[in-house]
Amino acid sequence: MTPFRRLVHHSTEHRGALARGTAWSVLNKLFDLAPPLLIGAAVDIVALREASTIARLGIADPWQQLLALAGVTILIWVLESLFEFLQKVEWRNLAQRIQHTLRLEAYAHVQRLELGFFEDRRAGELASVLNDDVNQLERFLNGGANALIQVGTSVVAIAGVYLWLSPGVAWVAFLPMPFIIWGSLAYQQLLQKRYAAVRQSVGDLNADLTGNLGGVATIKSFTREDDEVERIRAQSARYQEVNRAAILWSSAFSPLIRMLVLTGFTATLLVGGKQALSGALEAGAFSVLVFMTQRLLWPLTGLGETLDLYQRARASTQRILDLIERPAAIVDGPERLDRAALRGALAFEQVTFGYRNAPILFERFDLRFEPQRTTAVVGATGAGKSSLTKLLLRFYDPDAGRITLDGEDVRALQLGDLRRAIGLVSQDVFLFHGSIRENIAYGRRGATDAEVAEAATLAELDDWVRALPAGLETVVGERGQRISGGQRQRIALARAILKDPPVLVLDEATSSVDNETEAAIQRGLARVSVGRTVIVIAHRLSTVRHADRIVVLDRGRVVEDGRHEALLAQRGLYAQLWAVQTGGAAPA
Repeated sequence: MTPFRRLVHHSTEHRGALARGTAWSVLNKLFDLAPPLLIGAAVDIVALREASTIARLGIADPWQQLLALAGVTILIWVLESLFEFLQKVEWRNLAQRIQHTLRLEAYAHVQRLELGFFEDRRAGELASVLNDDVNQLERFLNGGANALIQVGTSVVAIAGVYLWLSPGVAWVAFLPMPFIIWGSLAYQQLLQKRYAAVRQSVGDLNADLTGNLGGVATIKSFTREDDEVERIRAQSARYQEVNRAAILWSSAFSPLIRMLVLTGFTATLLVGGKQALSGALEAGAFSVLVFMTQRLLWPLTGLGETLDLYQRARASTQRILDLIERPAAIVDGPERLDRAALRGALAFEQVTFGYRNAPILFERFDLRFEPQRTTAVVGATGAGKSSLTKLLLRFYDPDAGRITLDGEDVRALQLGDLRRAIGLVSQDVFLFHGSIRENIAYGRRGATDAEVAEAATLAELDDWVRALPAGLETVVGERGQRISGGQRQRIALARAILKDPPVLVLDEATSSVDNETEAAIQRGLARVSVGRTVIVIAHRLSTVRHADRIVVLDRGRVVEDGRHEALLAQRGLYAQLWAVQTGGAAPA
């Protein structure tokens, strides 16, 4: 199915507007083609007088015929103007509605896709689809769709006029039509491949630009500005080269079509003129044929630009719909979660899991988290600590086995219910460009100012916030770049506290903060951990020494399990890690 047929099939709510826009375009073009007929009728009146076509309708006096023709002319021009207005309004509004609908639908669908989808694609490439491709489709619907409909209407209507006035001239005038149609289709195939390459190239360019803007601090710190400019220059040059090939082919279309139409025009002039000179064709009819051929010429010579718009929009529509129709690997389960009755008991049961194109990380893995207790998970880098969080939140699903919450397989639960029951504070904190209050309130829709302030207090943000001139209304900047890493972590903790989840997960939340911030987070955690299940994933062991239970992972396996003192006494992996981090001697 072609992209535009897929679009019509997909956007059922817009079919009425599409039908109206098509109708107004056809009527606009039909009335636009009427002036050559009026000119022919005027020539007919002046040349034949009482024997003219209008006279045969019952108006004998030539002056009365001209008055009647003038009245018809005024009506036709008014209707042409009316339908031009209607088709422009309909198509442009339709373009805006489809643009709005597709962008929101694509964005909403992207947010429902699994985390693995984003790890395989760059943000700039997705942004290119959501912005540039959607805008490309809008540009075609704004003008290109109407132009294609009017070209088709012109060909059909003019063919009818030719066959009515002089079938002998019609076949000569339309002899180039099969070649024009064949050439148009052949050009579509050529342009389709080139514009698909153009869309891919602009997506790569946008991805690089977005990535560089996000990493501008790293670029500056390594003084690589000139190198990055050169890399973007090379990427932009590739885009320019791909576009140049598409421009070359699309620009050649109109001149070639003009030559084919010129053949039909010249044949009409000669064959029709000879019939008019011999008296076989009336002067008025001959003038209509000549003018009609001219009216056919210009739309066809502009067909190249219209097809250029069409092919760009076709490639864009393909990318948009491919994104929207991509099935999500992780979907809602049928069961609702009763949050009020939730205890927070978690279990990994015989879980096998590995990332795509990577070795198996967990194989028949078992681990239970007791409800309303604080459990720490520690281990060296690559042991699988953060992967537990991703599996728990169903960012990924295990290849085998299951993960349960209060005995219920998390795959049977609705995703929204599951994720609302779990609060996550990660090492890589993402803050939105807005105020501190807005970022904390993101944890719960409709939170009051008092609730936000209480969450800030529990996260020990009070002293810092009071020192700010704007307090909680202080803007943190994009990704929180105007504040320190420790302050970002405290805001993230306040956001999770406000969410008030039965299960709270801290994934390396203190790995990159100073000792003072770590202590503040620990005090806040001690206050909010009462009555909820807390999982602390940490590389820094000082943050977990007071946990109810510490689980030590090594290469996807649980190798030790107990409290801090007991694990030190075992003189195993935990004791070795503790000795390294505290500067003490490694156990014998």
